[in-house]
Amino acid sequence: MNKVTVGRRKASVARATMTAGNGTITINGKDYKDFFPLTYLQNKVEAPFKTSESEGKYDVSINVFGGGIKGQAEAISLAVARALIVDNPEKRPPLKKAKLLRRDARKVERKKTGLRKARKQEQFSKR
Repeated sequence: MNKVTVGRRKASVARATMTAGNGTITINGKDYKDFFPLTYLQNKVEAPFKTSESEGKYDVSINVFGGGIKGQAEAISLAVARALIVDNPEKRPPLKKAKLLRRDARKVERKKTGLRKARKQEQFSKR
């Protein structure tokens, strides 16, 4: 199995290529623990493997770009979950129950003219 799957979140796009192996996770040529030094982001990347009970069975090579580190971690999580399903469709129910197959479509709202930000306005003055 060498299918490329895509995960997106906010402005981040992640492409994951999964092969049978010993559990190596590489992101943009670095180990995922070096790429994401924060523990909660490492847990986001590991979540699909823990949920589907397939830790240490696959090597994953991930290319991610755009957005910030949290958006990138969530995009990677979605890409890995989709790759696990391509390899073994029986892993779909636990991943779906853990909401790891859901694409979070929320993005930053654009700034409107005449406003400070997307919705923030100048304080109203009656006089």
